[in-house]
Amino acid sequence: MSIKALLAIPFAKQVRKQVYKWANKPHKTQEKMFQYLVSEGCKTAFGKDHDFISINSYADFKKRVPVTDYEGLRTYVDRMVAGEQNVLWKGKPLYFAKTSGTTSGAKYIPITKESMPTHIKAARNALLFYIAETKDASFVNGKMIFLQGSPVLEDLNGVKLGRLSGIAAHYVPNYLLKNRLPSWKTNCIEDWDTKVDKIVEETINQDMSVISGIPSWVQMYFEKLIAKTGKPISETFPNFNFFVYGGVNFEPYKNKFEALIGKKVDYIELYPASEGFIAYQDTQTEKGMLLQLNSGIFYEFIPAAEFYDENPTRICLKDVKLGVNYVIILNTSAGLWGYNIGDTVEFTSLKPYRIKVTGRIKHFISAFGEHVIGKEVEKALNDAIIGTKTTISEFTVAPQVNPESGLPYHEWFIEFENEPENLTELAQKIDASMQHQNVYYFDLITGKILQPLIIRKVKKGGFHEYMKSIGKFGGQNKIPQLSDNRKIAEVLKNFLV
Repeated sequence: MSIKALLAIPFAKQVRKQVYKWANKPHKTQEKMFQYLVSEGCKTAFGKDHDFISINSYADFKKRVPVTDYEGLRTYVDRMVAGEQNVLWKGKPLYFAKTSGTTSGAKYIPITKESMPTHIKAARNALLFYIAETKDASFVNGKMIFLQGSPVLEDLNGVKLGRLSGIAAHYVPNYLLKNRLPSWKTNCIEDWDTKVDKIVEETINQDMSVISGIPSWVQMYFEKLIAKTGKPISETFPNFNFFVYGGVNFEPYKNKFEALIGKKVDYIELYPASEGFIAYQDTQTEKGMLLQLNSGIFYEFIPAAEFYDENPTRICLKDVKLGVNYVIILNTSAGLWGYNIGDTVEFTSLKPYRIKVTGRIKHFISAFGEHVIGKEVEKALNDAIIGTKTTISEFTVAPQVNPESGLPYHEWFIEFENEPENLTELAQKIDASMQHQNVYYFDLITGKILQPLIIRKVKKGGFHEYMKSIGKFGGQNKIPQLSDNRKIAEVLKNFLV
């Protein structure tokens, strides 16, 4: 074992001990964070507009700061983009992370000198926790790849602008630079197909030990490697033993990945967002990710079932319960206040606080009052294929409200890697799981309002072609796994078998 690997183990244990100190005092930690954020917020235009100076409690805060989203803060962000200081946070941001908007085109999420280190430290700590738990740091001797956006940054009135993953590429520590792939030149390639082809060239003869990225794009990388070598990933990279991912639920991809890799590996789940690094998996033995309570974020939660009510319940960490689907609300050291990032989460543990992402508050199906959420469709699909040779590349679900004949239904668009022996049987299993999980869906099926779901087979590579057709191929772009309208479904009909 190298000196670097030997030194990593005691350092990892020390970091884990420090993290669990605040994790074991969660309410005190969040109260200190609340006081700090409000105190700093007093100095800003937003803080003055919302009377931060008179906030003495969380109850005061809720009265003065509404729950909002990017559109709600856009007038403030536009002032920052124009170069104004002390708007949402003191001074000017270090960066704007550019993300895809739904109603207003691109969004510019501020990242400040206070918030940027929290992104880097959390990503680092996720790897250190793995070392501390397994007592294995051998991967630091191998090559590491992070499939990410281009690190080329633009200048916007004195503030650097780029994708979050591209910004983070500028913060790789020196001791990892020699181990890191792809090359800077390759990372700067914008076209995703060209980029992945070049990454395959650069890595095919390397000792890859850590691979990280959104599962759908890493899957594409693996498939291209296998096409070149004719071997499973484990033979090309014998020292590759764990995969780091974030952004989506991995369960629907797991069987496919293990088939591509050719052996079981460990997984580390991250929950990074441009708005803040929210959580990471701190252990291989427990479900969920450790909520980052000491990283410049004060969290609030709204039960998802109440989110669109006129006066929904709005709580802080001490009042959350297990098994409830919450919309997560952020207040951050980048100046986002009462900010709904659109994700829903569920707590898997309260000691310490661990969460899992269950979906998007806007990604649901309730065309018939069924209130189906992402967690349910993902579990139903996983329930149906477990113990079989069926593997899924990608899927999405939409309601079919006006079929040409018969009752309405949920339409599942699935791209198979290994097809099921009996598609009808698979549909029945998925539908049974949906009925078991969701009482509203059960009532609609048994009440003959809906017929059982129907599967449409998407041709191989069809989802990639779809993403190209809408200009969202590669990088951090992800397929919504369900939607309440037919927008995606109508385009996907062009990519069916």
